[in-house]
This record gives sequence, structure tokens and C-alpha cells, in this order.
Amino acid sequence: MSNNAQPLWQPSPEAVAATQMDQFRRLVNERFGLDLEDYAALYQWSVESREQFWSTLWDFGEVIASARGERVLGSDVMPGAEWFPDAKLNFAENLLRYRDDKVALVQRLENGSRRQLTYAELYTRVERLAAALAERGVEQGDRVAGFMPNIIDTVVAMLATTSLGAIWTSCSPDFGINGVFDRFGQVQPKVLFACEGYFYNGKTLDSLPRLQEIVARIDSIEQLVVVPVARSAEDTAAAIGGIDRAIALDDFVAAAPQRALTFAQTDFNHPLYIMYSSGTTGVPKCIVHGAGGTLLQHLKEHRLHTDLNRDDALFYFTTCGWMMWNWLVSGLACGATLVLFDGSPFYPSAGSLWDMADEEGISVFGTSAKYIAALEKSGRKPRESHKLEKLRAVLSTGSPLAHEGFRYVYRDIKADVCLSSISGGTDIISCFALGNPALPVYAGELQCRGLGMAVEVWDDDGKAIIGEKGELVCAKSFPCMPIGFWNDPDGAKYRSAYFDNWPGVWAHGDYAEITEHGGVVIYGRSDAVLNPGGVRIGTAEIYRQVEKVEEVLDSICIGQEWKDDVRVVLFVVLREGLNLDDDLVQKIRTTIRANTTPRHVPAKVIQVADIPRTISGKIVELAVRNVVHGKPVKNQEALANPQALELYQNLPELAE
Repeated sequence: MSNNAQPLWQPSPEAVAATQMDQFRRLVNERFGLDLEDYAALYQWSVESREQFWSTLWDFGEVIASARGERVLGSDVMPGAEWFPDAKLNFAENLLRYRDDKVALVQRLENGSRRQLTYAELYTRVERLAAALAERGVEQGDRVAGFMPNIIDTVVAMLATTSLGAIWTSCSPDFGINGVFDRFGQVQPKVLFACEGYFYNGKTLDSLPRLQEIVARIDSIEQLVVVPVARSAEDTAAAIGGIDRAIALDDFVAAAPQRALTFAQTDFNHPLYIMYSSGTTGVPKCIVHGAGGTLLQHLKEHRLHTDLNRDDALFYFTTCGWMMWNWLVSGLACGATLVLFDGSPFYPSAGSLWDMADEEGISVFGTSAKYIAALEKSGRKPRESHKLEKLRAVLSTGSPLAHEGFRYVYRDIKADVCLSSISGGTDIISCFALGNPALPVYAGELQCRGLGMAVEVWDDDGKAIIGEKGELVCAKSFPCMPIGFWNDPDGAKYRSAYFDNWPGVWAHGDYAEITEHGGVVIYGRSDAVLNPGGVRIGTAEIYRQVEKVEEVLDSICIGQEWKDDVRVVLFVVLREGLNLDDDLVQKIRTTIRANTTPRHVPAKVIQVADIPRTISGKIVELAVRNVVHGKPVKNQEALANPQALELYQNLPELAE
């Protein structure tokens, strides 16, 4: 169990009082005649009085809407809850509320190029592109897709699309042709925005051959709008001459008549985004998120849980195929400057993102636990090499951040930052547990459960537990639940994804613990939990120990069925030039045993050259487990390096 006694960081009372979170607490006390003294009390009120909470948040977040309606919650069931059933609003209008000369977007590419747009310029760009989409016949409910890097043009395309009440969906240009077809082929976009090429890890990659094939395979695409990234605008226009239905971005915009930007007023639950599950166990699920729920939840997470305001520069290392891109872009509603980076975080050096942090004055730096671990293994100490004067928060997600990762940030990046490990996912396009500038930070813990989210950890009998491991659930409905899955008319896929365990209760599939002081520890995915001798072990418990072993760069852990039981198998990637010998195996086992239990110690430790990951960087324990057991991996297109799976086939070490 988690036993953190001393926090790694604690805000001063003055700092707490200055946060928007504390401002919100005082507003709630004043409005409802309450005396909520701290976050724990505010959180408890927010889940017991959800209608009052979300209504107050609407006011605090200054939601722009043509109608709000009297009702906050109609039918209160999961799935199918009706939040703000009479409201009419537009998502893009809320993100374009500022139209001044403050910088809205900064674009940085791996090759060193930089662009920026002010809020006023962004509004004008969206207006012109929305006019072109409207001229092309895009209207409410149509799908517009982006096969795009994380650049300014992608944000403009999303805002232009959603201003019309159309639905935006995207994936990054490193997806293979089948990965794109598995996603966009299901949702049938009318228009596709795509780059002609992009930069990654010192290479220039050409997208044009794939664009030709995508258009040939997806009949619904009436217009392919090609955005120059790796070529000049002139070279792009010349290069796409032979591609069916293709037009260069500048030509697409120039051909449309002038049209003032208007914002289609839609229902609160009108489809905004279609997101995709990782697709490692089959064709990706198409998860549909609503405009109002996404807006409210992101306003809450940005303003209250991240304390984001107009003075901030917000950065998140993400691609357009990960929900953190959608989360990042919503920061426009707070009037912050968003820093968009596309490329490898370690090119040309491991310090590249920190160079950018200094140059752009980044105050909130978002990344993945894997990046933090890799940065530590590289020996980098940004605290010594960079100023980081503006940096006040570091966010980490994608997988659990180990205790050592927390200590590394405070020791070698910056001592006075709020380090927020956050967890939720594509399923809710947001977080169940996340940061809080008004709370202390404990190693290995997410600071708190999100306001208004009735997050609990349940044992097998469906009883809420504290200080013990169990299933992470959300026991009451919340506005940012998906409105459904695409092509799931009776809702069967949606219900089976989250509501099979306990009808009417969202089971998220995380193995977790709520600590005595209200923090959350994630031990891994429930379906990857190891079960040797009937004892449940979260894989994150093992990864945490393996990260301490200097010789190991990366690892993946599975349970292998063996002699009517399950044995723990650990695969490791070692530093260049090292081979796994008996001494190193013993060192790994001893390190794991010293800080866990004998059950955690792997029966087999095997060296591999690579570990398979999804395109958003998550290791795929289930896929490796299937390969080891001779089962097929259904959708290898979802992987960034599917060839790595071959390393796990028919291993003689696992036959003895």
C-alpha cells in the first residue's frame, strides 16, 4: 500500500489563496452559505451536489451560450445522462472568445522553424477556412478529418470545422495506411486535411504516396486539402497535381467567397470529436464526445486543476492522434499561449524541449512518464543547464509516473513546481485524477480526484475501499462521458466497454488505490494485472523497481500461463553493448524483491532489442502476452513498431 509520509512539494498558504481553485471554493461558500474549509470538503460537496457544482462551474468558466436552460441534469443514468439538456452553444466560439494581439499559438518544428499567431490573427484564419468549408458543403454533423502533425494549421482546421457544427477527428501522420483506414474509414469524412510530409528524428518523411491511397480507399472524401509542412507552398501545389480530389490549402481558402464567421448553436451533447481507442485488440472503437461536456470539463481542468490563465504559456508534448492534443487546444478558452511542437523530443538532443521551454517562457510543461524516465536515463539535469524561470507546473501522463520519476523532477528539473501526474484517457477526453496547485505532491501519487467526478476504488464485491487496491470506477454520471460510439446504434459496444462489471457504474479498467490523504495511485491496467498464485499485482509496481536498475533502459512485464498457474516474465532492453548475464538478472530480481514481495520477482528475465508501443507511446502488454501464448494480435497497424512483436515469438526460454 502507498505509505508516503512527507510531501515532495507543498504550496504556501499565500500561494493556495491566490489559486483559481481556492477562489472557486470561496465562491461556492458564498453562493450556497457553506463553510468548506479545504479541497477535501470542496470535492465531497462537488460529488454530492453535482448539479450545483457543474452549474457554478459554468458561471465561473464564463461559458458562452445562446441558451442555458433551467435544467442542469435531466435523466441521471449511465450511460445516457442528460446534462444541460436545454443548452445551446458552440465549442469554437468559446475557444475564440479572445480576439486581441496576445500570442495564441506558437508552432515549433524539429527542424528549428517557428511560427506564431495572435488571437486576432487566429480568428481571421478560422473565419477564412470556415468560409471555404461552408462553400464545399460542410454542415452540421459532417465529419472533417485531419491526417496532420501538431501545427497551427491543424488547430485552425479543427476550429473552422466545429464553428460550423461539424465533427472533427484526427490522427498523426506516422500512422500507416491501414491504421488510417481503420479509423477514418469507419466515420466517413467529407473533407480530409493532410500534410504532404513531416519531420521526425532528423528525417523528412513524405506523406503523398499514402494520401493517394487514402483517397482511393475512402469514397466519402470529396476534398483532400493538402497542407505544406516539409515542402514550400509552391512545391506542394505542384506535387499534388496527380492526386485525385486534392487541392493545396492556400488555393482552397482563396477560392471561397468572403463569409463572416458565425458559430452554429448546437445541443450540449452535439458531437464535437470522434476519438479512437488504441486498436491493439481489434479495429479501433470510435468514441464520440460532445461539445458541452468537453468544454466544461476542460475549463475545470485548466482553470481549477492547472490554474491556467492569460499569463501562461502551456505546452504538452503530444501528437494529433492522442487526446492530450484536444486537451491542449482547449487552453485557448483561458486565453493562454499554446506552444505546439512536432517532432522527436530527443532531436537534435535530449535537451531540446528544455531549450524551447526557456525560449518560449513555458510555465506549464506537459509530457509523458516515459519521457521523464528516458530523460533521467540520459543523465540530463535541466536544473543545471537551463533557467526555467517561468516554469511552475510539470504534468505527466500516458502511464504511471514512478516514485523515482517524481524525485528526479524535483532534484534535477526544478524544486519549486507543482508536479501533477494525471490519469483518465481517450474514453472521457480528460481526467479522473489529476493535479491541484492548492495541494501537496507526494511521490508516486496523483494529487486528487477531479471535482464533480465520483471516483472510487471498489473491491470485487463492489464495496468502496480506501488504502487498498481495487478497480477504479466512477459511481455517478458526469458531463464528459462519451455520447456513444460511432456505428453502435443500440449502444451495445459502449455498454460492454465500461458498464459490464457493474450496471450503471463506469468501470475504467485501471487497478488503483485511493490513499488516506485523498491521493490516487495507479498500479496499471486491470487487464494487464499479473496473478501469480492468485495474488493480484499491478505491472507499475514492477516497472517502478526496474527503473532503478541503471543498466536497463526499458522493460515490459506479462503473466505467462504455466503449470496451472501464472508466472511473471520480465523483458528488458539494456544499454547499448550490454548483455544480460546471471549477475544482472540477480541484480534485477534483488532490486524488485527488496522493495516489493517474493510474488513480484519475475520467474524469467529475458533481454530483447525493442518493446512494442502504440503510436502514442504506450507499451502493449496484452499484445506481447498474446504473442507469447501463440495467439494472434489482431490490429498491428495500431503499433508504432509492430515488427518488435516478432522478438517475443517462440522463445525457448519460455518453454522451460
